[in-house]
Amino acid sequence: FKGGDTCEYLLSSGRFLGEKVWQPHSCMMHKYKISEAKNCLVDKHIVFIGDSRIRQLFYSFIKLINPQVKEEGNKHENIPFEDKSASIKVDFLWYPEVNGSMRQCIKSWTEGSVAKPHIIVAGAATWSIKIHNGSNEALTQYKINITSIAPLLEKLAKSSDVYWALQDPVYEDMLSESRKMITNEKIDAYNEAAVRILNSSSRNSKAKVKVFSVSKLIAQETIMKSTDGLHLPESSRDTNAMILMNVYCNKIMKPIDGSCCQPEPPLTLIQKLAFCFFTLSIIGYLIIHLIHRNNYRKNKSCTDLESGEEKKPAVSTPGVSTLEMLLQSFCKLGLIMTYFYLCDRANLFMKENKFYTHSSFFIPIVYILVLGVFYTENTKETKVLNREQTDEWKGWMQLVILIYHISGASTFLPVYMHIRVLVAAYLFQTGYGHFSYFWIKGDFGVYRVCQVLFRLNFLVVVLCIVMDRPYQFYYFVPLVTIWFMIIYATLAIWPQIVQKKANGNCLWHFGLLLKLICLLTCIYFLSYSQGAFEKIFSFWPLSKCFELNGNVYEWWFRWKLDRYVVFHGMLFAFIYLALQKRQMISEGKGDPLFSNRVSNVLLFISVICFLTYSIWASSCKNKTECNELHPSVSVVQILAFILIRNIPGYVRSVYSSFFAWFGKISLELFICQYHIWLAADTKGILVLVPGYPMCNVLVSTFIFVCVAHEISQITNDLAQIVVPKDNSTLLKRLLCIAGFFSGLLLFSSMQDQSRH
Repeated sequence: FKGGDTCEYLLSSGRFLGEKVWQPHSCMMHKYKISEAKNCLVDKHIVFIGDSRIRQLFYSFIKLINPQVKEEGNKHENIPFEDKSASIKVDFLWYPEVNGSMRQCIKSWTEGSVAKPHIIVAGAATWSIKIHNGSNEALTQYKINITSIAPLLEKLAKSSDVYWALQDPVYEDMLSESRKMITNEKIDAYNEAAVRILNSSSRNSKAKVKVFSVSKLIAQETIMKSTDGLHLPESSRDTNAMILMNVYCNKIMKPIDGSCCQPEPPLTLIQKLAFCFFTLSIIGYLIIHLIHRNNYRKNKSCTDLESGEEKKPAVSTPGVSTLEMLLQSFCKLGLIMTYFYLCDRANLFMKENKFYTHSSFFIPIVYILVLGVFYTENTKETKVLNREQTDEWKGWMQLVILIYHISGASTFLPVYMHIRVLVAAYLFQTGYGHFSYFWIKGDFGVYRVCQVLFRLNFLVVVLCIVMDRPYQFYYFVPLVTIWFMIIYATLAIWPQIVQKKANGNCLWHFGLLLKLICLLTCIYFLSYSQGAFEKIFSFWPLSKCFELNGNVYEWWFRWKLDRYVVFHGMLFAFIYLALQKRQMISEGKGDPLFSNRVSNVLLFISVICFLTYSIWASSCKNKTECNELHPSVSVVQILAFILIRNIPGYVRSVYSSFFAWFGKISLELFICQYHIWLAADTKGILVLVPGYPMCNVLVSTFIFVCVAHEISQITNDLAQIVVPKDNSTLLKRLLCIAGFFSGLLLFSSMQDQSRH
């Protein structure tokens, strides 16, 4: 790690991902939309001064503000541009040589009479080479002229952003006869002179003229596609313009996926308090550990010389061991959260943009599937969706989703639609699992609810504090939390209908079905009434949890996208448990689920349905239209998979321990990937080993999985302490948690006011 300013990297180094995607060294580049460009450059005056190559850059830049602009008119004259809606002025000044005329123009801005531009982009050399036939005298004069201009540019750099664009290489074979004297050797000599003079001039000055040298690297890869051997192809010019926009606008707009030129965000009050808490936890744990170690040495077992019996050490009190476990958990969590912060908030590690290729997605998928099949074991029980099977299901789905995220496969619609089914399948399991528990156990106690809510939300709440992100940012956890509460409310409200009660009277089954129909009606109403949905979740303090970027639209979109699948999971659980109770299915080891004929027919239908959905998803052309259909049809592939996985007795009797291991920590994997595997809040990729992509993925993945596993252990340990079974103790803890969140809301409101 060299350190330094990411702006320098953005302006000087990078590489192509594929043919058209430019990747700056060590940081991520944001692709600015028209509205974003206008918001950044409002009331700004930008000047491009130089030759035809600078004019090309000028046109590419203003097309970011207004794509309808056409390159027409006299090319060898000044060209003004103005966007009145945002009060943006962009001028091109025709000065093809670095001479007295250019110096006079720049000098006029240093004098008080003329308003200084906010951004100045200058550069020229090829005309000097052409007019003087590449003579050495012309190069000498160029050095003299740029030496006289350098102090003026420095003076402007104190109040404006000043960039000197180096000359791009040419494709000599394509140059016309009148341009044959413009060789890459000459261009390199002129560039070397400009860099040396500008750097030596600003060595003792705080204000620095930024050298725009990255265009050379881009041109080296693309100049052969030029139409005349001199001017860059349009895609390369657009990349240069986007780099300029990132250099100036990232520090103003602060886009999540634009880490170049962004300063490290200042610590908030809540982050500072969290840092103090974790520091005290570490100190407290070390003190208790040293005390216990000292006591252990004093009470260490030793043999009594007279009796020959071994003396037993004193047993430590339970209270101390609980405190030690609590401090140990927070100590480990504090170290892990430090790593999270360093990865995705401090400018310590590099970040890169994602770039999708089919091979980057499908090859890892095949690899993990082979590994999963290799680790096949017999299940402890052979019921439909037994524990090992659901863990396996969660595991392989989570691994596929992780590969989907790191490969940037969301840009490929067929893959996106299949991943949507995997997310829906998680929610289906939420409906199935919680309904089955409440229906069979009939346990609607506070302890069960608190245990589930704690395990789901603990990590996310800690990350919201440490990473300064809203709760809704980790959208999947709010989603499963709300659906758990909906399932609980549906079954817990009067009349409480559970399996034991329903077995005594079949009419209770109809009562439960009536409850499910009411739930479906509410879901249907809210999905088509955005206003009602937003009113419910816009009330304080719910709004603090579910708002993202000042509104709850993102939450409504996420909820609506899989609105029916939890209901489908509950209904499937009800039907399956009813069939199981009436012994209409066979779940013995190696036995098919139904009779041979019925099993074969259902298996055939399931395979057809599974493939039909995949064909439909693969033929999707419009994401919006497919998302509209997804909530209603995703259950087809989910049910088809369940039947294919469970109808054959042998398939139901085995599972992959490899996938099941990942399934047990699937929630932690999903959340941790945001900051320590991906980067810039999932928009990019974390780079721990620069220059070696495969090695980087191996190292970052190993750390990421270890951290997720450790957090899962910490969450389980803390759940036993924070959520005890004793009701009176639990009530006290709940009051403490309520006080904690009240304080958190208070500090959050103070932060919001200070930001505004």
